[in-house]
Amino acid sequence: MADTTMRGVYPILVMPFDEQQRIDEESLRSVVDFNIEQGVHGIGIALGSEVMKLSEAERVLVTRTVVDQARGRVPVVINTGSTCTHLAVLYSRMAEENGADALMVMPASGAPVSGPETREYYKAISDAVNIPIFIQDTAGAHVSAGLAIQIAEESENVRYIKVESSPTTVMVSETAQEAGDKLTVFGGAGGNYYIEELRRGSQGTMPSCSQPAEFRQVWDRFFAGDEQGALDVFYRRILPINRLAGEGWGAFYHVNKEVLRRRGVIRTAVVRAPIAPLDDETRKELDRTIEELYGC
Repeated sequence: MADTTMRGVYPILVMPFDEQQRIDEESLRSVVDFNIEQGVHGIGIALGSEVMKLSEAERVLVTRTVVDQARGRVPVVINTGSTCTHLAVLYSRMAEENGADALMVMPASGAPVSGPETREYYKAISDAVNIPIFIQDTAGAHVSAGLAIQIAEESENVRYIKVESSPTTVMVSETAQEAGDKLTVFGGAGGNYYIEELRRGSQGTMPSCSQPAEFRQVWDRFFAGDEQGALDVFYRRILPINRLAGEGWGAFYHVNKEVLRRRGVIRTAVVRAPIAPLDDETRKELDRTIEELYGC
């Protein structure tokens, strides 16, 4: 039987909006095509897509649009976590019904949640669907390696974990070592520790979507045994954008959307309010970096 485990570069798509902050469906389709044509292994809708700012109707629209535009060329992963089990189950069923290939689920947040409650949360979601689930571990909703293994043992469809809590490389290493064949480990955090994660057993990354070709080049060179070539691409092409985007969520959205706008992929770089704009110096630095990298 062929190995169907997901692995590789799975960028999280930005959510394009028009000047009235409405979803720009045409630009969303463009982002899907841009990433697939640049060679990614899969795509996702998650926190980097401003999913927490979408209504339930918009979640359905986005899932249907992305799945339709992907046309089965790559798997589509949809974030369906929530502050409560009921909504997470609802969002997960909606995503599966509208064609998602896999789900990504943060632990319930908003109030302290115990380990047993977190396990029950994931089991309820797993029991409600028939597609694979990524645990999403973040700095604000940490899932330890031990807890992740317990969840996977109790929840049939939980088969992946995206590790983003700090110290990221240590967490990736610990999770990969303990997971065995129970969980496939992905990295995230914009791809800031991409190569370090690959060295430590990560089987994929979920970075930003404005430089898909570069992330694919790093993957190909690393697994061809050319680690120096992978490092060269990362430091010359990826890191300049990641450093500018790494000043917080606001900068992450503004920077990656502006790169895509300047490259002609989306029509505007609008981010849904409330959001602070980039300061003047960062804007100038971003302009220079885009010009140097892409000549636009």
